[in-house]
Amino acid sequence: MNMILLGLILANVVVSYKGWNDIYFFRKYEFHVGSIRAGEQIRMLTSGFLHVDMSHLLFNMLTLYFFAPVVIGFMGNFSFVLVYFGSLVFGSLLTMSFHKNDYSYRAVGASGAVTGVLYSAILLQPDMMLGLFFVIPIPAYLFGILYLLYSIYGMKAQNDNIGHTAHFGGAVGGYVITLVKEPQLLADHMLMVILLAIPIVLLFVMEKRGKL
Repeated sequence: MNMILLGLILANVVVSYKGWNDIYFFRKYEFHVGSIRAGEQIRMLTSGFLHVDMSHLLFNMLTLYFFAPVVIGFMGNFSFVLVYFGSLVFGSLLTMSFHKNDYSYRAVGASGAVTGVLYSAILLQPDMMLGLFFVIPIPAYLFGILYLLYSIYGMKAQNDNIGHTAHFGGAVGGYVITLVKEPQLLADHMLMVILLAIPIVLLFVMEKRGKL
């Protein structure tokens, strides 16, 4: 396994384990709007290494394990790290933007970073097949579109505890950073780039019109 990928997985495991056994540590470094607005911006980064429980951690790390090699193989280690941390920050920034007036809002998880890596991989290899619910084969680009549309629905409905905003922000981060680093994708996969942009544009149009 790539050593940088292994290091990120181990960091998530160690920090999450520490958080499960030390509630003060967990509360100190989780994403919390009130604390961030009071000046603790470091939480926008540290919260991406904490997880609620083992299943939350396992799902994120398995997704990272499967899709990080695609990004590393196409763009190299430096760009992979840029996509990972850039997507984490994008996810936190979008979450902060949408919940800035909800001082009690809390969240943890690497979902933003991992979703950014997933979307980067989809842009780089849009013809790969993914398993919807790990069973139904579906083209990567179609999965990406459906996932973002589902995230918009989740952000609007607010009927679960899933951080859909961080997922969406991470996807936007992975999308933008990958295109900046690999602009030839605009020519090589123009249709896929446009299709994957549709949910992103839709989100911001809905937000502008007060539909979220």
